[in-house]
Amino acid sequence: MTNSISEEDVHRAVGRVMHPAINRSLVDLGMAKDITMEHGRVTLTLALPFLDVPISIKDYLVNSLRKVVTDLGAEIEIQITGMSQEERQVFLAMEQESWKGLP
Repeated sequence: MTNSISEEDVHRAVGRVMHPAINRSLVDLGMAKDITMEHGRVTLTLALPFLDVPISIKDYLVNSLRKVVTDLGAEIEIQITGMSQEERQVFLAMEQESWKGLP
């Protein structure tokens, strides 16, 4: 099944994963990046604005990304990193503009 999945399919699926409290996708926020696919295995980086975000939020983000990729039939490896100061500033500006609050 993984042979029929394209990298474009993966980018499209990951691009639909929304942040739970900000009305933007994780890709738009610069959180899901460096998405690659090789031999049916997807790797991506989850960049957090602050590495000390609550574990429940980090787990939610990781599980949301993992689900859309495994639903396509691919394996996934997610590397977690912190945002640079510049990336964090862009994230915080988008957060302020698109905040919807936690459900």
